[in-house]
Amino acid sequence: MNDDLIAAVVKLVREAGKATLPHWRSGVEVSQKADDSPVTAADLAAHHILNDGLQALAPNIPVLSEEAANIALSEREQWTRWWLVDPLDGTKEFIAGSEEFTVNVALIEKGQVVFGVVGMPVNDHCFYGGPGLGAWREDAQGEAQPIHVRIAPTSAFTVVASRRHSSPEQESLLAGLAEQFGDLELVSVGSSLKFCQLAQGIADCYPRLAPTSQWDTAAAQGVLEGAGGEVLTLQGDALTYEARESLLNPFFLALPASAQWRGQLLSLAREIS
Repeated sequence: MNDDLIAAVVKLVREAGKATLPHWRSGVEVSQKADDSPVTAADLAAHHILNDGLQALAPNIPVLSEEAANIALSEREQWTRWWLVDPLDGTKEFIAGSEEFTVNVALIEKGQVVFGVVGMPVNDHCFYGGPGLGAWREDAQGEAQPIHVRIAPTSAFTVVASRRHSSPEQESLLAGLAEQFGDLELVSVGSSLKFCQLAQGIADCYPRLAPTSQWDTAAAQGVLEGAGGEVLTLQGDALTYEARESLLNPFFLALPASAQWRGQLLSLAREIS
């Protein structure tokens, strides 16, 4: 993978992130989309920067963005490589005034993540990486540090959870994990930053047994895979992004690929599924 392409996308993600900030904590007007999810002027500002910038950067690679997702399956099935974009992941966090929102861009090829970039607009940090490429966290000054998952818990088994989304299945899985590993440490964080907690070795597992869309996960999955992690369905298959009618993901588990407790987690997940 061309390092210049990744660097150009990091720059573009930062630019899109800056475009969200004038709307943050400013009483931004909220509209509802057809699926009843919220959208703001910040989402749209970031979308236009990313859509135009990615098309200028690679005119032959189509863009599938949350804010322009009404593209027929018959057209998407013809793509072999495309950008998968969430201009503002964590819109509800953004509306609530939280700092835990991100800008997500992933390059997909034949359903696989090539690399992903996750930007944090408030502090201008970026995570980026991909399978076989490694993963990094870059600060606002452009200094990049490599990141990697941890293979074993440092103390309590730490599970990343969504502040806003759970389900009976997820609660059942957490109960099973507590039986296996003792008292869990639960870390609640918004947006795709949940994957980045694992990628940095701050947490051990991120189970998501509640709805997500492809643009919510692809970029951060790239970062996690570059850091030595993996994202699996409850059946143990890799989470992939082939063109399909629904843009919703199946339930999934994010974890270190070499974790010794991998089999225990999958056994628990299969009992639930």
